[in-house]
Amino acid sequence: MVTPIDKKAQRERRARRHQDVLQGTPERPRVVVNRTNKAIYAQIVDDTKRITLCSSSSRSLNLTGLTVENAAKVGEDLGQKALKAGITQVVFDRNGYLYHGRVKALAEALRAAGLKF
Repeated sequence: MVTPIDKKAQRERRARRHQDVLQGTPERPRVVVNRTNKAIYAQIVDDTKRITLCSSSSRSLNLTGLTVENAAKVGEDLGQKALKAGITQVVFDRNGYLYHGRVKALAEALRAAGLKF
C-alpha cells in the first residue's frame, strides 16, 4: 500500500537539512524566503544574535495577487532596506522551495538591488 505524501513534513525535513549549512553571520546575514498561497515574505536574519535586521512582504506592500512581478517588488523593497542598513553580502535561504518562479524573481530582484550572494 502506498502512503500519501505529507508535503509540509517533507518541506520541513528539507529545511532542517539546510539549516546546518546556511547560517547568517553579522558579516553575511541570511535572507529567508517564505511563500504561501496568498503572499510572499522575505526577511534578513542574523542567526548569531537571533534578530531580524529588515523584512518585507507582499502584504506589507499591499500587493494583490500572487504574481512573479509582485515577488520582484518585494525583492526590490528588501534590497533597498538592506542597503540602507549597510548590508551588501547575504546568504540566500530558499527555505526548501524550488529556485523557480516567485522565489527566483525575488532573488534576482535582490541581486539587481545590489546584494551579493
